[in-house]
Amino acid sequence: MYFCSTFMKDTITHTATELFLNQGFKSVTMDDIANELAMSKKTLYQHYSNKETIVAVVVDKLFENICNVIDGVCARKQNPIEEVYEIKKQVMHHLKDEASAPMHQLQKYYPKIYASLKARQFHYMQECVVDNIKRGLEEGLFRDNIDVDFVSRIYFNGVTGIKDSQLFPSTMFSPKDLFESFLEYHLRGIVTPKGRKILNNLIHSTQD
Repeated sequence: MYFCSTFMKDTITHTATELFLNQGFKSVTMDDIANELAMSKKTLYQHYSNKETIVAVVVDKLFENICNVIDGVCARKQNPIEEVYEIKKQVMHHLKDEASAPMHQLQKYYPKIYASLKARQFHYMQECVVDNIKRGLEEGLFRDNIDVDFVSRIYFNGVTGIKDSQLFPSTMFSPKDLFESFLEYHLRGIVTPKGRKILNNLIHSTQD
């Protein structure tokens, strides 16, 4: 019985994740989730008491999955500039190149869940980005006069800030182009001439 319940919850979570990423956390209703699963709302409520509970579980699992993806990229120990671009590529793939709408809706309609997620993101990304920058310094790819803590925090602020749909509406910026523009902006401010050569080659290769 426990296995069946766990399997059903996982199925609901997976389906809800697809809907939330494609349509947004506010836009999707319990009816939508039930209809997508071809089940009654009564059955859905037997596993999740309300939509906010599903949202919290989905956000938690998305965060864990993305962290695992990033950990996998970091384990390869590519040069720090290539690593940043590979992380971007993998994260966008797992989030289905989502527009800013889902995160904007999460922040607006589920502020407690969003605040908790942002705090966890900051803690995780600080460690990851600081390590990336320090390796870049050791390899002579980043300028040795940069403030590591400042740059890592500005990077986090930028990554989260470009998801603000009011500042960066999807009608003007596609998620992929927006992220790539931000990465180039971030890296050009800290690279050495040696690092700039790698960065230029990466940019040209993605444009070909």
